[in-house]
Amino acid sequence: MRYSLEQPKAYLEANVDGTFHAMEAARRHAVDHLLMASTSSVYGGSEEMPFAETAKADMRLTIYAATKKAIEAMGHAYAHLWGVPTTMFRFFTVYGPWTPRHGYIQVRRCDLDGRPIDLYNGGDLYRDFTYVGDSVEGIRLLIDAVPVRPGSAEKIEPSDSLSHVALFRVVNIGNSDKARLLDFVSAIEAATGLKAERNMMPMQKGDVVATWANADLLFRLTGYHPRTDVRKGVAKFVDWYRNYYDK
Repeated sequence: MRYSLEQPKAYLEANVDGTFHAMEAARRHAVDHLLMASTSSVYGGSEEMPFAETAKADMRLTIYAATKKAIEAMGHAYAHLWGVPTTMFRFFTVYGPWTPRHGYIQVRRCDLDGRPIDLYNGGDLYRDFTYVGDSVEGIRLLIDAVPVRPGSAEKIEPSDSLSHVALFRVVNIGNSDKARLLDFVSAIEAATGLKAERNMMPMQKGDVVATWANADLLFRLTGYHPRTDVRKGVAKFVDWYRNYYDK
């Protein structure tokens, strides 16, 4: 999200144009199920939490979020026009091993490297931190949850984001719990045995105070619910980081 403030055109090229080519490839090869990544950032300025897939998401606050909402619209159009079953999953603040480009790894790396941590809004932010292994498991299980048209006597559940005109659905993948950023930093300190130097910053442009996922649809479709506690997840990350970077 932060990089999109500096290089918005890169997000148009990667997210919109890049996704178009992926959808064209899926159409031409008649894939059984196309799964693509969106983001919880599409909920933007919505204050109705926890965020549900059926809620209106029309208050995007960044170009990043706008491009992701655009690809959801493109996905729905392709699912309708070409019959490509499509699931868009909305990630919620993924953290853990192998997430080096994610903003929150910078928090962890600063702590482990002994550099000050920038805490926007003075650290008074809440995020639905979701361990990367939980996110991967959710995606794996959604592969088999192919959107299908309901039978003539069936109705779409009010809580289901399944389209009534296309084989299309959006699904949240989140921990269904919001944690304060300062508590996340405290978990890093506990895992590392180090005290972080905190650089309190104002609220960043385009940011939101809180995110919080309603993951009931994911559970109904797959029987799975991400549940990794932040302290356990951070401890796993610290073990990986120290091993990978030889710290």
